[in-house]
Amino acid sequence: MQLLELFITFFKIGLFSFGGGYGILSVIQGEVVTRYGWLTVAEFTDIVAISQMTPGPISINMATYVGYTIMNNCCDSRVIAIIGSLVTSFALMLPSLILMVIISRYLIKYSKGPTVNAVFRVLRPTVVGLIASAALLLMNSENYGTPAESPLRFVVSVLISVAAFVALRRKVSPIFILVVSGIFGALFYTFFG
Repeated sequence: MQLLELFITFFKIGLFSFGGGYGILSVIQGEVVTRYGWLTVAEFTDIVAISQMTPGPISINMATYVGYTIMNNCCDSRVIAIIGSLVTSFALMLPSLILMVIISRYLIKYSKGPTVNAVFRVLRPTVVGLIASAALLLMNSENYGTPAESPLRFVVSVLISVAAFVALRRKVSPIFILVVSGIFGALFYTFFG
């Protein structure tokens, strides 16, 4: 029954989410953490970090890891967990596959038309909003701590985020930023923890 619920949930996410991987993060969190309570915020945050480091589209990586983690927590069986990861990944991709098969011939034919342009003009700011929402959802106490609990941890976490943002704006390689941030974070939490 849990597999069917996962399939339906991720099919809906795939059907109604726009903006690619980062735009879909807040939708996945809203469903699996807030609505159903299948994962904790800490588990979801860990899954986001793993999904970003793993090769491939982040939305599919997220679906795969979420399905695995939920079914592993539920059934404590690796076989069932792997099936869960396959179900969620397939369910997330299926709406896109169906829609692309149906509308691809019409989109190519009418891509320069005013209606299609109007739809894309509306979708662009929506995508920016979804990505901003995902970023804000990840700015939580599990990732940053709180000034009341650990002011030093909070300040260092904010400084790492700001430095990474500035480096990205200056066209520094994201891989370099991840490696340096990871090393700095590991050293900081090892010694000041």
